[in-house]
Amino acid sequence: MKYYIIFGPPGAGKGTQAIPMSEKYHLLHISTGDLLRNEIAAGTPLGKKAEELIDKGNFVPDQMVEDMLFSAFDAAKGVEGFLLDGFPRTIAQAEVLENRLKASGESVTAVLSLHIPDQLIYERIKHRAMLENRADDADDSIIANRIRTYHEKTEPLIRFYRERGLYHEVSGEGSVDDVFGRIDTLVSSL
Repeated sequence: MKYYIIFGPPGAGKGTQAIPMSEKYHLLHISTGDLLRNEIAAGTPLGKKAEELIDKGNFVPDQMVEDMLFSAFDAAKGVEGFLLDGFPRTIAQAEVLENRLKASGESVTAVLSLHIPDQLIYERIKHRAMLENRADDADDSIIANRIRTYHEKTEPLIRFYRERGLYHEVSGEGSVDDVFGRIDTLVSSL
């Protein structure tokens, strides 16, 4: 079983690139953001708590996200692997994932990091807010908090995965096709 992680700041294009990647490589795309939005839309207790945190630009507690993710693993049938989008976001989550996979004789295959500058993050998130009517993407202070949170809590994963020989950086700038071309070349070489 293959376990790819698509990594990068908010607005880097993880969800956009996950679609062609999951289709080409027969992977189940699991977006923790989508899982959380589904919980919010359903009005579940987890969804209500998640909505409060997300509206302020904060992360949802690890245990809640891990439970949703591992349930999705367990429910998956007939897939060649997984493409994780939005998980892990912290070293603690990465360690939980590593231990969960190790217990079943599996491991992360590769981390594909989409790199874009902070100014482009702002532009893309604002554009997404208009397209998808996402209030959490429309407020400058929330965007700034999400970027700051990414730099403080998620970027340390770069070193974590680089030390394991799993980290691969890809420029997230350019057209969707250009970025996917770079991802495809990288994945084909692994």
